[in-house]
Amino acid sequence: MAAILLAEDERAINNLMAANLRLVGHQCDQAFTGQETLAKAGRRPYDLVLLDVMLPGTDGFAVKAKLPADLPVIFVTARTNLGDKLRGLGLGADDYIEKPFSPSVLVARVRAHLARYERLPGGQRKAKPELRAGGLRMNTETRRVFADG
Repeated sequence: MAAILLAEDERAINNLMAANLRLVGHQCDQAFTGQETLAKAGRRPYDLVLLDVMLPGTDGFAVKAKLPADLPVIFVTARTNLGDKLRGLGLGADDYIEKPFSPSVLVARVRAHLARYERLPGGQRKAKPELRAGGLRMNTETRRVFADG
């Protein structure tokens, strides 16, 4: 199914999300800091990122700003105030799930967002304009090359 990056510093929550998403067939990679999230996102393409706001080091808002704009992101966080929700959605997040959450609701929202991306014109997800090799990443539309992030 989908390749999902789980960015959550609390291991129990990260493992809970991974277990529930793997049960329905998704492939999950886990990250526990902002820097680790960015490093993993730079090494391989993901279909979706579940992102905590309060990550150690680089917080989730800063991580979201550095991820490709066309990569679907759902914030999963204990930060429940309206300002944080508006900030996350304003940065381009596709959804904002508050902790504590129901694992079944999390899986349902992931399915809904992935299905929406599958229904893009042409019947498939928009092709990513990136080529990757080792630590190099090239955007074929802008013709910009990035080394190690």
